[in-house]
Amino acid sequence: TKNIHSDKQQHAEQMKYKRILCLQDMRNLRFALKQEGHSRRDLFELLFRYAFPLSHGSPLFAYLNQEKFPENGWSIYKPVEEFRRQGLPNNKWRITFINKNYELCDTYPTVLAVPFKSTEEDLKRVAAFRSRGRIPVLSWIHRENKAVIVRCSQPLVGMSGKRNKDDERYLDLIREANDTTKLTIYDARPSVNAVANKATGGGYEGDEYQNADLVFLDIQNIHVMRESLKKLKDIVYPTVEESHWLSSLESTHWLEHIKLVLSGAIQVADKVSGGHSVVVHCSDGWDRTAQLTSLAMLMLDSHFRTLRGLQVLIEKEWISFGHKFASRIGHGDKNHTDQDRSPIFVQFIDCVWQMTKQFPTAFEFNENLLLTILDHLYSCRFGTFLYNCESARDQNEVRTKTLSLWSLVNSKMEIYLNPFYTPESGRVLYPVASMRHLELWVTYYIRWNPRIQHQSPVEQRYRELLALRDEYLKKLEQLQMSDSSSTSSDLANSSAPNAASSTPPKKYLRTPL
Repeated sequence: TKNIHSDKQQHAEQMKYKRILCLQDMRNLRFALKQEGHSRRDLFELLFRYAFPLSHGSPLFAYLNQEKFPENGWSIYKPVEEFRRQGLPNNKWRITFINKNYELCDTYPTVLAVPFKSTEEDLKRVAAFRSRGRIPVLSWIHRENKAVIVRCSQPLVGMSGKRNKDDERYLDLIREANDTTKLTIYDARPSVNAVANKATGGGYEGDEYQNADLVFLDIQNIHVMRESLKKLKDIVYPTVEESHWLSSLESTHWLEHIKLVLSGAIQVADKVSGGHSVVVHCSDGWDRTAQLTSLAMLMLDSHFRTLRGLQVLIEKEWISFGHKFASRIGHGDKNHTDQDRSPIFVQFIDCVWQMTKQFPTAFEFNENLLLTILDHLYSCRFGTFLYNCESARDQNEVRTKTLSLWSLVNSKMEIYLNPFYTPESGRVLYPVASMRHLELWVTYYIRWNPRIQHQSPVEQRYRELLALRDEYLKKLEQLQMSDSSSTSSDLANSSAPNAASSTPPKKYLRTPL
């Protein structure tokens, strides 16, 4: 929590207080007013108006922000360039612009990678059988074994068990692209939920998909995750009960959900690393699907563990593929009881943090970057996380009228760098998804509790280590220059006619850096 009040203790009894709880990052704001001549109602109405501008006919702050940055964060992700980095297109996969006007699927991006043998008509017929028209499309391809991660939404099977030959054939094209014997379909939902979705026209791939294996990952829905975070808030504010801490934390089930998400992503990554292509979906393919594909890609591809690579990953798998940020976060909307609210993206960043704890040298970025991302997930200072999909962002001119969060980050990259980072291009990371190895992210969830003292801030230590690294690199450069000039001098002396032939060779200092 954060208290805003008079610094003079003697005036405390003359103050009236207004307390506001910010569930998003566990802050508790306390405003103090002198009793005479001030209305708490006026203050409340002003705060309410600026906290929820959309509910009062006002623009979000991102459209009013006049900050200037030397970097343009909107240029960080270019879909075609990212596909080329992965080695696409090739003779098995092609890039299509069928969705350039958002006519195939209004929540998908305009640039998609699909099987080379599929036609545009095939894509349209498959879209008719997938929830929201979110067809199976490529997210990532393994450079060596050509196995792929494909994402989509659930098939529209319904209670009658409808079939679609075009959809079945399309999944077989995905399987054939790298000669996978069996295509593995990871359904993020518990099996009971997937069966229940048949009642509303959804469902899952049944036995008619003869060359596919279906695996349910038992990750709960957005409503369960929302309630879990609320329970977590209750145990970290206003006090942290030391005597019952572990049992209280267990009762929130938050780390249990983190474990299931990580465990599912590990299964996806392991299957692809072994040369087998996979399809990942949940119900609509924009919540749990994004968690699984992005975390698996983080485990498989070291590029996404760099500072700019993580930005590309978020832009690609979350923003461009239509995670419903506006609905899940509720930017500028006063309806805080909306059942669409859920901390799905927060969970993803929590999982990334868990991985950085288990592999402290594998990530170029530090914890400060993750905290900054989550702070601005809610702040509305930037346009990065506004709206539900790309078509809505285009309609609201986000790229031309607001700033990107990555403009801020890339303009002062030094404060987000991990001094322990050691690049390893071919390494696959398999975190341990066990309750014994998972931790509550105290620096995020409890950072505003005034009773929790952070003795040694991580950010300060990072800065000290980065400064030390720069100092050693400067010394190394000076030694190399000295080495070079000494060598030139020796060569000149040895060529002189009266040079002493008995001069012993010099020994040069080499640093371990």
